[in-house]
Amino acid sequence: MLRKAAAALLLATCAMPAVARPGAAPAPQSAPATAPRLIVAIAVDQFSADLFSEYRRYYEGGLKRLTADGIVFPRGYQSHAATETCPGHSTILTGSRPSRTGIIANTWFDLKAGREDKAIYCAEDETQPGTSSGAYVASPVHLRVPTLGGRMKAANPTTRVVSVAGKDRAAIMMGGPTADQTWWLSPKGYVSYKDVPTPPLIAKVNAVFAQRLAQSSPGFDLPPQCVAKDFPVGIGAGQTVGTGRFAREAGDFRIFRASPEQDALTLALAASVIETMGLGKQAQTDIISIGLSATDYVGHAFGTEGAESCIQIDRLDQELGAFFAQLDKDGIDYAVVLTADHGGHDLPERHRENAMPMEQRVDEALTPKALTAAVGAKTGLAGRKLIWGDGPMGDLYFDIALTPSQRAAVEAETLRTLRAHPQVQAVFTKAEIAASPSPSGPPESWSLLQEARASFDPERSGDLLLLLKPRITPIVDPTRGYVATHGSPWDTDRRVPILFWRKGLRPFEQPLGVETVDILPTLAALIGLPVPRGEIDGRCLDLIAGEGDSCAGR
Repeated sequence: MLRKAAAALLLATCAMPAVARPGAAPAPQSAPATAPRLIVAIAVDQFSADLFSEYRRYYEGGLKRLTADGIVFPRGYQSHAATETCPGHSTILTGSRPSRTGIIANTWFDLKAGREDKAIYCAEDETQPGTSSGAYVASPVHLRVPTLGGRMKAANPTTRVVSVAGKDRAAIMMGGPTADQTWWLSPKGYVSYKDVPTPPLIAKVNAVFAQRLAQSSPGFDLPPQCVAKDFPVGIGAGQTVGTGRFAREAGDFRIFRASPEQDALTLALAASVIETMGLGKQAQTDIISIGLSATDYVGHAFGTEGAESCIQIDRLDQELGAFFAQLDKDGIDYAVVLTADHGGHDLPERHRENAMPMEQRVDEALTPKALTAAVGAKTGLAGRKLIWGDGPMGDLYFDIALTPSQRAAVEAETLRTLRAHPQVQAVFTKAEIAASPSPSGPPESWSLLQEARASFDPERSGDLLLLLKPRITPIVDPTRGYVATHGSPWDTDRRVPILFWRKGLRPFEQPLGVETVDILPTLAALIGLPVPRGEIDGRCLDLIAGEGDSCAGR
């Protein structure tokens, strides 16, 4: 049954009142000697290190707690080249880069797949009959390594593992295949894997969601720090972005999803699950992962530097504050880590208005369709689909029906065409990437080839990897959907904050580069969970300021 406190928080959050801005927790004096009873792992989709730093002085709620009274690594890295949602989430609680997790992209291609659609969505089971990459059965089958929750449950079966998110791939990649509960938001409410029954709590949450969605929303007020961001930017065809307030008509799920309303609902669900299941109330340590997806949808739909993004970050700070305050009220001994699956890059139209005239959109000639036509004409193979890919960057795959001589000609012409293009930074062959050793050392010092190696899987990666130059947005036409995106090997997309907090830990800040794969061994050390070093890519980060070492003996 949904308890009164959780129900009140859920209803209050979805009614969207002004959320109180809790102050920072009292400064700790010493490091705790015991393991926390609950780990709260939060991933804010597309929360770049740049975005985190830009608004840091304005935080008054949950983000203030994490920055003023936590351990701050402002220069965290999703160190691999394929800075997309699925690969990024796969690193956060596995301690492994995509080369080990197997999650090389949101979508890759298997030209031997036994269905007409050869695209493979990262969180689907393509062996299910009648499915496609767009109409799929959600599944964790592609994740090749255990999550922290899976390791905790293997060590102690009484551990409860829960994962909730705005996106299926976020919930699935952080929760893993052995999670007790995995829920993500759909137009009909929170859903889970095929044939999983809906428990009473989820039914109640979904009823609140349906009630809220059925009402129109006037949007949100503009915080003072957002006034300077509030001006229109033209993106073509008479369309503008930059001045939105997230007003929506009744029933408009698309706007609901790309607004602070989504994250508020997911955090309210998480608080309700924690209370209803009694997470953190028993002898063992439990874990809940929370994927907050709205910042990503906002970044894609409106860019990262307009009023919309500014409002979103302000509301995120407030909602996190309310969430942490509820955990405090419940008396739970919890530890928090907050990071992001990747960063993001603002739309070139606004950049060009703000002192960056070199910003461009990608040339349509770099799309797989256009490349196929150009290469086909040069090789005498016109009329065949020669090249598969998910867009004008990333992995490219050659037709497997080509003869060896035809394939050699197609590869040579494709390389020549791409390397001659002024928007292309580098093109690596599968053989070049495979021959490169796994990267080591500070992630900020890696070469593009090393970043590519961190994303490489010999079974799933493409025949070529196309990397665009900095400040090239891989969206041809912003009037047909997304206006801005991520996915590049550049620091705008690789750099993310990594923030830890637990009552009793003395705060400090370390500005040098660390990786998101360092999160799992760091949390494992806090709870005394052994993780064999050879099974992961990350290293434990010492969370004790000054003398002492939270990683000692790990």
